[in-house]
Amino acid sequence: MRVIVCGAGRVGVGIARRLSRENNEVTVVDQSKELIRAVAERLDVKGVVGNGAYPETLEEAGAREADMVIAVTFSDEVNMVACQIAHSLFNVPTKIARVRAQAYLDPRYSDLFSRTHLPIDVIISPEREVSEAIIQRMSTPGAFEIKSFVDGRVWAVGVKLRDDCPIINTPLRQVAELFPDLKITIVAIKRGEHMWRAHSGDQLEPGDRVFFVSDRNDVTRALEIMGEAGRQARRVIIVGGGNIGLFVAKGLEKIGSMKIRLIEKDRKRAEFIAEELERTIVLQGDGLDRAVLREAGVAEAETVVSVTDNDQVNMLACVVAKREGSRRSLALINDLDYGPISEAVGVDRYVDPRATTVSTILQHVRRGRIKGVYSLSDGAAELIDAVALETSPLVDKPLREASLPEGVMIGAVYRDGEVQMPTGDTVISAGDRIVLMSMRENVKDVEQMFRVSIEYF
Repeated sequence: MRVIVCGAGRVGVGIARRLSRENNEVTVVDQSKELIRAVAERLDVKGVVGNGAYPETLEEAGAREADMVIAVTFSDEVNMVACQIAHSLFNVPTKIARVRAQAYLDPRYSDLFSRTHLPIDVIISPEREVSEAIIQRMSTPGAFEIKSFVDGRVWAVGVKLRDDCPIINTPLRQVAELFPDLKITIVAIKRGEHMWRAHSGDQLEPGDRVFFVSDRNDVTRALEIMGEAGRQARRVIIVGGGNIGLFVAKGLEKIGSMKIRLIEKDRKRAEFIAEELERTIVLQGDGLDRAVLREAGVAEAETVVSVTDNDQVNMLACVVAKREGSRRSLALINDLDYGPISEAVGVDRYVDPRATTVSTILQHVRRGRIKGVYSLSDGAAELIDAVALETSPLVDKPLREASLPEGVMIGAVYRDGEVQMPTGDTVISAGDRIVLMSMRENVKDVEQMFRVSIEYF
């Protein structure tokens, strides 16, 4: 597949890296010579210096032969015009644009992105997606990673095992025997920097990061068994009143009886947010100021969420809040290198917006009947939600006879409104929704399993 990525920032480089690893022909466009030189040296991609909204730049990047344009520059307008030109002049089949300004995304103007106006096939709104990820993460505080699939019926969860975890040093097959009515499948294990598909004979160790797929109704019990039960917070402090902070507060207000405080440094922005929110108390001040945190009730807060546009401020705000009595903390971290550092200084959880955006884009890059994708551990593996077709090699045979690649494991099967945990005797039917884990090297195999065969027609 030939792909043009407009924008050599973190998201652009992240998606270019993922696609080039899979032997796609990738061209990265950016106005910065330094960024293009750096990405061309680090990745197996072609670099073009120029404005992605200019026809000659897209033509130089190979738009006449391109299968897809992904526009993720820092300018919404450049992203939108790049997609318009890719459609009007070069007839590129698929156009994806990142649009941050909420004025463009107002439901009243939804017709703006139709094929007769601005023909963008997929709109990526990072602030909304990151806000949803934060809210879901807060709903299950024992987990460091959560993603829902199949309209929320199936959850994929990541949990770090503590020394007192009751299933340490127990083979996974024995865990399944101990809890036969528990609808979970452990699909992957990460120990240190090494990640692999889980096997029935694997034994878990303290510090392991375990990823499991579960019926949403069994997630809480599964976390209790793993020693990570945690009650959803009722008193929350949000540091940072940008779009993400505002969306998180609005989302939490809908949940119910939470006491929410939001701290915003800029007075005008704080006044605007106070008008937008119904039950949230907005304080104007610095989230690093202990006096402001105390005024917000940090000693009684169960969770402090810091979502400013500065990674260092987010980390430090969480550290200060924990010192002042907050039970838990969650930070927005844009720089991948800060993730391990944040944990080392006492930040309980962090959210990487780049990973969220890259996963959303991958959902539309993947071939076959793919309904959802979530990237794990900076692309080491993917969680995939797909629809089984009549021509799929998985259909109408027991899974033990399906010859799945070594790096692929099916976590759950959704059929007729019911979530089933797969066994060797499970028979997949056409139309089933399959949630599985694939190591990076086997993603192409998974795409092939869920592609429409010519025999289908």
